Formats: sequence, C-alpha cells, structure tokens
Amino acid sequence: MRVNPQQLLDDGYIVLRQVVPPDQLEPLRTSFEDMIDRQRVIWAQNRRPEDPPGGNWETSPQPRLAFETLVTPDTANTVEFCLHENTMGISRQIMRAEVASITGFMFMCSPTTDRGPASWHRDIHPIDQAPLGGLEADLLANAPGYLQWNIPLYDDAVLWVVPGSHRRPNTKAENQSLSEDPRKLVPGGIPVELKAGDGVVYTNTILHWGSNYSAKHRRTIHLGYRSFGGPVFPYVNRFYRDRPFTACLSPQAQAAFEDFARLYYAEADVIEATYRSILAKDVDGFLTHLAVLHPGEKQRIVCLILLSKLVYKMKFHTHKNRPGYGGDWSYDEDLLPRFTPEELDLLWQRFVPLDARLQADTEQYTPGFQSGAMRYYFEEMPAGLDVEEFVTSWA
Repeated sequence: MRVNPQQLLDDGYIVLRQVVPPDQLEPLRTSFEDMIDRQRVIWAQNRRPEDPPGGNWETSPQPRLAFETLVTPDTANTVEFCLHENTMGISRQIMRAEVASITGFMFMCSPTTDRGPASWHRDIHPIDQAPLGGLEADLLANAPGYLQWNIPLYDDAVLWVVPGSHRRPNTKAENQSLSEDPRKLVPGGIPVELKAGDGVVYTNTILHWGSNYSAKHRRTIHLGYRSFGGPVFPYVNRFYRDRPFTACLSPQAQAAFEDFARLYYAEADVIEATYRSILAKDVDGFLTHLAVLHPGEKQRIVCLILLSKLVYKMKFHTHKNRPGYGGDWSYDEDLLPRFTPEELDLLWQRFVPLDARLQADTEQYTPGFQSGAMRYYFEEMPAGLDVEEFVTSWA
C-alpha cells in the first residue's frame, strides 16, 4: 500500500481503505474479544467499593485496553498487525523515516450505556511539549515525527476532525464555539467515516472530536508511531523497555522490537552527548549533536524546546499545572541515572532563559488544549527565539 505524504501535510489526516487485509479481519475480531474478556475480569477485580460490578468496563465512557499487556500466543496477531506494511509501513512513508516505532497499543470499546460526545481537543500540551505554532511549523517544514491511527473492526464514524486545523491556531469562531460548549459541533468539523477494516492516520495536533460515545458496538484499534531516522525529533517518544509480550511473537516480530530498542538507546546516547556539550559549553559539539537529533535544518528550535522539557522532568519530575507532566516521554528514566544532581542543576540553569522565553507574565488559556490555564504560550512561538539565542545565553 502506498500513500502520498503531502496529503497529511495538507489535510492533517488520510483515510485508507482496507488497512486490515480482508482475511485478517475476523481473526483480529476474535483475538480482541478474547482480550476484552480477560481485561473485564481484571477490571471487575480491581473495582472500587463504589463502582458497579464491572468496574471500569461499566464506568468508562470509552473503555480502553492497553493490549500489549494482554497478548498471548493465541492473540499475537493483534500486535503483529501493528508491524504490518499497511500500518507501520504507511507511518514510515508519511514520516519520511527509516523506521517507524510503536509508542502505544490501545483498543477502544463502546461503553455499556450511552455517554454522548466528548470534548473537541488537540492532543498536545505546551507545558511539556512546545507551542502549537512550533509543532505545526516543524511538521510542515520537515515531516511529522509522530502519528496516530484509528482502525475500526466494525463500521465507525465516532471520530470527527477539522481539516487543515493542524496548520494554524484556533480561529475566533472555533474559540467561541469551544468556550461556549466544547462538546458541540465546531465550525468546519466533518465525520471520518470508516468501514470495518479501514483506517485513518492523522497528526494529533489537528482539532478532533469523539462525537458520540454510544452503546453501539464499537471495537477500534488506536495506535501511535514515532519516527527514527526522519527529519525531526518526535514530541512523543515513549518506548517499551520491558517487553515480555514479545515472547509471544514470531521471530521476525521479536527482531523488529529489538531493532526499536537499539535505535531508542542509540538516540538516548545522542541526547546525553547533547546535554554534556551544553554543560561543557562546547558549541560545536552541541550543534553537531542537535543536528543528529533533528536532521531538518529548519525548526531545530522545536527539538531544543523538547530537550528543555526533558531536563525539567528529570529535575522536577512533575508540574503543578500538569500532574502527568512529560507523560509522552520515557527518556527521563533512562537518562537521569547518567547525571549527578550537581550536573542536573547546572544543566537546568542552562535552559532557564529558554524556559522563561516560553512563558507569559500572566496565566493564559486557549480552548481545545489538554491542559488548564498556565503561563506557557499555547499557540504562538516567542518572536525571534532560535538556537543561536539559546547558545548565546550560555556560551
């Protein structure tokens, strides 16, 4: 299956037909239902005293399985499908990358009772990523470094999007609508209508909506992929260090996950080298390592902002404005033991001027973002902010 990457840059999403090969549809349905049965037992056992007997299965408006935790030899096809050319291969094409690695295995189900619409949103939060304008400019100048997928096993039109909203900030009409009621139709929103086995791949910077979480039977695979060897440094780069689920997979699939691990830890080494160049005030070394992390010459400042967020997470672990600070990262756990507390303190001091440039004097909020009011800019990149300014602040 081939795809035109420009379509995602233009529209923010691409609908693809028969992502699931027809002969795999029923086997995947069977495997996922087996996983659901086992997860429901777990949810029932872990329910709170005030919960109904089914626990999360009955209380959630959209029960979700992290299905890598449930895979068995009999259901290995669920994970191996995520390595298929129609999923991982398409992601690799769009991200213009050597490798696409999986960051999330989710499976979305219908609730037991009608719950209605969710809120319109963009799946980003500038407090631990970067302003929307920077992420958009990076994507448009280079390529996406992270993609999400919805692949329904039964006909599904729950997801709605605003085409092209990934290329710009919210409009006045969108902000007004989102402020009045984030659960109603936003101007320009359209349904993504998928037949069983179809798929939609999209950038999560796009305005999108879970339009109606009804009790109608819904079984939809939800995946995330990040790039290795692409032109940008991904703002979602979670990795599965502990991979017991791979023991259930074919030798070829196991080898793929070993390759992901090799690339992940090699990138961790480059991040460490970048930080050590900053500590040593080695400008040439810093610029060299930064170019390895973000080969695209334009918008490297976005990569640098992401590196500042990673240092913040290593030093402070969380943030009062976002308890789940850095939830899309896993490098903090790998890199923190490599630095002494004194080195980490000095490294953060190097980033303080950059962090200050990303904040306003007072708290602000833009509707449609997955975080509350804060001082960090939601949409606009600070005027004139670039890598040279950062280097000047410490070199």
